[in-house]
Amino acid sequence: MITTHDRPLDRSPRSPRAALHGRLAALVGVIALLTAVLTGTAAAGTASAAPARATVPAAASSVKAAGPGWICRGTPATPGYVFTAHTNNGCNGAGMWYQAPVRDGIWTCATSPIPAGYVLSMHTPNGCDGFDSWYMRLPVDGLWTCGTSPIPPGYVLTQHAAAGRWDCANIDAWYMQKVRDGLWTCAGSPIPPGYVNTQHGNTNACSGGIGAWFMQLARPNLWICPYQPVPAGYHTAQFDYRGCNGVGASLLVRN
Repeated sequence: MITTHDRPLDRSPRSPRAALHGRLAALVGVIALLTAVLTGTAAAGTASAAPARATVPAAASSVKAAGPGWICRGTPATPGYVFTAHTNNGCNGAGMWYQAPVRDGIWTCATSPIPAGYVLSMHTPNGCDGFDSWYMRLPVDGLWTCGTSPIPPGYVLTQHAAAGRWDCANIDAWYMQKVRDGLWTCAGSPIPPGYVNTQHGNTNACSGGIGAWFMQLARPNLWICPYQPVPAGYHTAQFDYRGCNGVGASLLVRN
C-alpha cells in the first residue's frame, strides 16, 4: 500500500481472469481507434455537423423569388423585376414587397429598383401601402421626367420645371430629349460622348436660375466652355476669358 497526495492507491495483485478481461478490453479499444483513424469516421461526425448548422442561416438569408410573387423586405429583387405593392404583414412582421417583371408603363413603389434604360415620368404620394408610387416607362424623345429619374445614355435635359408639375405631384421635373447638334441644355444635363458646350446663358426653359449651355458636336476650331471633358482626339490650345458669356472658353483642336 502506497499513498499519493494522501489518497491511498490500491496496487494489490489482480486475479488472472480479471487481468485477461482487461487486456481484451484494451485490445478492442485499440482496434476501434485504428479503424476510426484509417476510415476517417472519427472526424466525420464533426465535419458533417458544422455545415448543417451553417446551411440554415445561409439559406434563410439568400431567399430570392425567382419570378412574380411576395418577398420579404430586405430581400433583393430578382434582376429585371420591380416592386409594385407592399404589405406590413408577413415575414414575422418585417413586411413584404410584391415583385413583378418590369415593362413599359408600370406603377412601382418608391424603393423599387429602376432597371437600366427606364425612367420615372409620374409620381403620386399615394399607393404602395403608404409608400410613394412612381410610373416607370421606357424613354422617348420629348418626355417630362420626375426629378429623381435616371437619364438614359443619349438623352439630355432641355427644360426644367422647378415648381414641379402635376404629373410628378409637384416634384421638380425635367424635359428629356435625344441629343443632337445645336441644343440648349439645362445645367446638370449630361454631356454625351462627342459633344461639347460652346455657349452659356440663361433661358426661361430652365427655370430656377440654374443656367443653360449650348451643346454642339465636337469639331476643330470650336471655342468650348469650361467644366466639361475634352472629347477623345482633341485638346485645347488657347484660352479666352471673355468666351462663354464671361466664364471663359478654350479653342478646340485635333490632336
